Amino acid sequence: MSASRRRLTAGVVTLTAALLASACSGGGDAPAADPNTLTIMSKLFGTAPDPKGEMHQAVEKFLGKKLQVTWVPNAEYTDKLNVTLASDNLPQVMVVDPKLPAFVKSAQAGAFWDLTDKIDKYPNLKPADERTALNSSINGKIYGLYRMRPLLRSAIVIRKDWLKKVGLDEPETVDDLYEIAKAFTEKDPDGNGKKDTFGLIIPKWPGNYASASPYDVIETWFGAPNGWGERDGKIVPGFDTPEFLEANRWLKKMVDGGMVNPDFATLDAAKWNEPFHQNKGGMIIDVNIRSRQVLDLFYEDDKETYGDKVAMVGNLKRSDGQKFSYPFTGYADVLAVSKQSVRTEADLDNVLKTLDKLASKEGQVLVTNGIEGRNFKVENGDTAALINEDDPAVKTVQDNVDDAFIQLSTKGTVDIGGIAYQRVPSGQPYKDMVALQKKLMAEDLKTAVHNVALPVVAPAAVAKGAQLDTIIPDARIKYLSGTFTEEQLKAEIKRWYDSGGTQVAAEINDLVGKLGQ
Repeated sequence: MSASRRRLTAGVVTLTAALLASACSGGGDAPAADPNTLTIMSKLFGTAPDPKGEMHQAVEKFLGKKLQVTWVPNAEYTDKLNVTLASDNLPQVMVVDPKLPAFVKSAQAGAFWDLTDKIDKYPNLKPADERTALNSSINGKIYGLYRMRPLLRSAIVIRKDWLKKVGLDEPETVDDLYEIAKAFTEKDPDGNGKKDTFGLIIPKWPGNYASASPYDVIETWFGAPNGWGERDGKIVPGFDTPEFLEANRWLKKMVDGGMVNPDFATLDAAKWNEPFHQNKGGMIIDVNIRSRQVLDLFYEDDKETYGDKVAMVGNLKRSDGQKFSYPFTGYADVLAVSKQSVRTEADLDNVLKTLDKLASKEGQVLVTNGIEGRNFKVENGDTAALINEDDPAVKTVQDNVDDAFIQLSTKGTVDIGGIAYQRVPSGQPYKDMVALQKKLMAEDLKTAVHNVALPVVAPAAVAKGAQLDTIIPDARIKYLSGTFTEEQLKAEIKRWYDSGGTQVAAEINDLVGKLGQ
């Protein structure tokens, strides 16, 4: 176990004791909630907004309350969260991953409000999608307001000009993708006279199994469960199925044929777009908004021809024509309400009314898009166009939205819209890509393979996650790179069960069975 994992495990043990004491004592020595102030702890992806700044003041004016936000850089957020959860000074609202072991333990210990039977009373807090609300729950109990993300956004981004060069159409099946990858590797699609390209770009994946990696998406295309699925009346992990092995045999054939970037086990995910842009690789399997990121890169090169460089397709059919599309959780973090600083039902009602106002269309436009007429204007009734971008003060407002306040949005982002406005650049290729994005999402949602275990948290998975989580992804990489044989990969699957996975599987079957009761 790494030093960081040992620290996290030890921290969770210490944290649990502290939370149990805090929950039982009714919140320790924390002061009663100020009804005229909302305190929040949230992630930060840039520079923290000035509390006296234009954007912060606009949110306070809209809410009619003082706003105290502890902005924590994303890279430090989990550590800060663990420390804060174990303290006597929790804010009223915290942005948190609802499946984080420390949060699961704290919520189940009584440190956060169970909102399951409460949020329907607030029109803007009532879940827009019941499946997503269930996905973000802890064994069916809702401990936070989920931050909406598209339920289906997996796609393949392809070099459009390379397709034209090798004379192939956009792929519809996994066989088509294989042929395109082979052509991109062997037929000099960039025209430089050298054999120095490859078909598919895969980075070192920062997440574990069933974390929306390209591997997970491909395995789902082949018919493997997405994370967990039903087989013969039992819920099993997707990696313990024939389809999982078939998908990885197919991908290994591509790796062995030089059709995948040779540094797939080490390529920094932050540099994923570079081979695509720099004429090295021709396809990326990821979220659909990556198409707009690479359009940005080609736009900087040539504002006239950038639209000729990027194509996008949705999920692929397998060889027999059946289609299994890879969906996501539908959320990114939740807004949880602390019982330590929000002690009474009356205090909770006050906080939820404030969050309900923030979740209204006007509130979501403010924290998602910014200040209308100041940094954006509405076009066609449903999109936001930036204005006055050269004004430093206006740019500060925009940065405050993008880096910070959008974390308080529960109904969408500028990339996907939601009840606020989607931000779309003025060029026609961007507009076409956004329209295609919406079309593909709607179509692929019809064949989505949902992870049936998303709503539940197995105690054994919390306790033994550090030992279990890396077994399968590590073995998969070793198999694909040729370090492991298929028999060794199967042996690692058995080791997962022997190391605690058997108990995890039993608990997941039990918990999922109880969800409908």
